[in-house]
Amino acid sequence: MLPSPLRHGVDPEDIQHALVHTLAVDEIGEDPLRYLVLGPDRAANLLELVVLDRPNGPAVIHAMPMRDKYRRLLPGGR
Repeated sequence: MLPSPLRHGVDPEDIQHALVHTLAVDEIGEDPLRYLVLGPDRAANLLELVVLDRPNGPAVIHAMPMRDKYRRLLPGGR
């Protein structure tokens, strides 16, 4: 795992859990292609992840507790 997603103190296992249990994905940038991924950590706290689409596979480059401004992307806007 890259070191950048660990800057906000999110445990790597929680990052993996959020990826496996993704609730919403939004394309947020091109060149390189990036996605905002919202999902729960192991304690059901929502995380926001930024995933970079790379030729050799995706990489999480950002992880932190989800901010309210992304709540609208969740199913039902909850």
